[in-house]
Amino acid sequence: MPILPFLKKIIPLRFFMALQLPYHFLLAFSAALWFWFPSRKLFVIGITGTKGKTTVVELIHEILQAGGEKTASVSSLRFRVGGDTEINEKKITMPGRFFLQRFLHRAVKSGCRYVVLEVTSEGIKQFRHRFINFSAAVMTNMEREHIESHGSFERYLRAKLDLFWRLPMSAVAVINRHDPYMDRFCAATGARKIFYGKDEIKFLGRTYLIRDVRVGSENISFEVGGQNFTVSLCGEFNLYNILAAVSVGLLQHISLEKISEALAHISGIPGRMEFVQKKPFVVVVDYAHTPQSLKNVYAFLKELSQKSKAKSQNLICVLGAAGGGRDKWKRPEFGRIASQFCGEIILTNEDPYDENPQSILDDIENGLSQIRNPKSEILNFRKILDRREAIREALKLAKSGDAVVITGKGAEPWIMGPDGSKIPWDDRDVVREELKKIKT
Repeated sequence: MPILPFLKKIIPLRFFMALQLPYHFLLAFSAALWFWFPSRKLFVIGITGTKGKTTVVELIHEILQAGGEKTASVSSLRFRVGGDTEINEKKITMPGRFFLQRFLHRAVKSGCRYVVLEVTSEGIKQFRHRFINFSAAVMTNMEREHIESHGSFERYLRAKLDLFWRLPMSAVAVINRHDPYMDRFCAATGARKIFYGKDEIKFLGRTYLIRDVRVGSENISFEVGGQNFTVSLCGEFNLYNILAAVSVGLLQHISLEKISEALAHISGIPGRMEFVQKKPFVVVVDYAHTPQSLKNVYAFLKELSQKSKAKSQNLICVLGAAGGGRDKWKRPEFGRIASQFCGEIILTNEDPYDENPQSILDDIENGLSQIRNPKSEILNFRKILDRREAIREALKLAKSGDAVVITGKGAEPWIMGPDGSKIPWDDRDVVREELKKIKT
């Protein structure tokens, strides 16, 4: 039994709260000491931000490997050491301190030079990043998230900044120059800096101009320093993810040609704007779990539908909420955004944990009621708690030219229930199974 939950049951709350920080700190130190500080033998790159972290980890891993460097990485999707891959079934993006230090030790033993880590605000809050020597940190973007856990957006932001505060002067900070909080991240560190944006990448007195950007329905293409890039990802938000990864490649003196070749081989990121089917109607599974990411997905697919020559151009949206007992402020926002973009809305169970799933759907419905008016009562809306049944219903409603959008879980392997229970799950597999039933 983990020590902290046990202590929470037997000691007064105020004493428990006082014990948390030293407990997490000592655990982080003990883990690093046990494995004798393996990060000192590695070039560790931390990726933080609200959205895009997993995608950037995956892209950087491929770029470094293409540059001839054996690389390990940790993300919400998987754990990779060179060509060996293990699915992340922990339902934790940034695992515990002993896991991370053991992973770094394994990377050293396997001959890796680089490790790319997805660094979360919750992980930072619990000191999981401490006693890891980061040689570089990447900031993707900042939006409201985990407000209830941290207490405010400012505290959430400061958690992210902590990774940059602790960078040594010899390290490098890779910063999204178009993010509203760019200045805060710049001021947080004295490390060397790389700035990336959709128009240029700047570092060490050199500027790489980004030209001929095309964000299409199948891929993103652009030119950097005379080198053409075509990457099988879509949406402008992924352009920023790609450029963050390209910046890290340039930092490590990997040629633009090799970076381009590495990215050209990527066919997509599992559970991130993943097209499970394209005809006769589109079916997309995406991890979107913040209001802005949900809006980005819907806006892109709406634009895609409008370009279609099919008579039907309907968005059929299956969504829930990010998880029971957390970030309740997002629920009405999800409903409001879905009302703006979706012709059919099906609210369904996602990860209720110990909260009543019906209450979660009611909170999302409140957002729907805020935007609906007598003229928009034609909006088709229903609540189906059983996620498989909800997906099945969405697929049955779809006509040629429509897009079915299933958000919130992406490639996650579990639905989390009461008392830590887990139900094996994969939205993509369920879609394929239900499509087969419909076709037969």
